[in-house]
This record gives sequence, structure tokens and C-alpha cells, in this order.
Amino acid sequence: MMQRPEQRLVELGIELHASTAPAGNYAAAVRSGNLLFLSGKAPAAVDGVRPRGRLGKEYSSDDGFRFARSACVDLLAAIKDHLGSLDRVARIVELHGSLNTTPEFEDHARVLDGASDLLVAVFGPAGKHARSVIGVASLRNGVPLTLKATIECTAD
Repeated sequence: MMQRPEQRLVELGIELHASTAPAGNYAAAVRSGNLLFLSGKAPAAVDGVRPRGRLGKEYSSDDGFRFARSACVDLLAAIKDHLGSLDRVARIVELHGSLNTTPEFEDHARVLDGASDLLVAVFGPAGKHARSVIGVASLRNGVPLTLKATIECTAD
């Protein structure tokens, strides 16, 4: 039997802090029925400095994998902030990644695995999701990637 997501976070050594605030005039999450739509999240700052740069130039695929995991932790924090507990997640429906890349970069799937692997580790089979990833010419504040997701919630 799969353990509860909140238990899995403890086992994985992940502590969720309050999710980052929206960067503009929009909501971090919007619920419609049993679906929760999460706005884009970027990787966390390291030593107070948010990463800036492109995958394929300043950053490698391995760096991108770690950035995707970091951004996914912020998505998890947004889910918890909105629902009160990760245990209220019925399933992860979709994950979308936008990667700030050089035109030659081709390792998009490897990068997004950083987030996908974490979602499956936390939610088990309910964490397996549909996903898409694209490379773009730029992202806000020069961040290397952003993630957004759609979550199915349990009924109130």
C-alpha cells in the first residue's frame, strides 16, 4: 500500500515552505470543480540568488533536472497552500514545462524528469501524469525553466 503523500515528503527529506507569490496580477492556483490549475513556478533561489540563464549554455541537462525538481517542490507547496494537505490530491493530471534553451538544446525530456520523478515518488501511481515540454527563447527574469500543472483533487 502506498504511503500518504505527506508521509512520503518526510521520508524524502523534503520540507515544504509557503509557496512563492505570483509575479503579477494572477492567482497561484485556481480550482474549478475537482481540478486545481497551478500557475508557473521557477526553481528556488540558491543562497538568495535565483538561477538565470539558458539550458545548453549556462546550464547542463543535469542542472536542468535539479531545477525542475526544485520548481516542482514549489508546485507541491502551492498545492498544499491551496488544499491544506497533499493527501487531498487524487492524481496529478498534467505537467507542463517551458525551458529557456539554446536553439541546439535537445534534452528537454531529461530535464522535466526532475519534476516527474518527484511527483511519482510522492504520489505513487497517482503521480504518473501526462506532460509536455517546450524550449523557448526567454522566460521571465531569465529563469532557466518554469513548470505548471493540473491536479485532480478529492471531493470536499
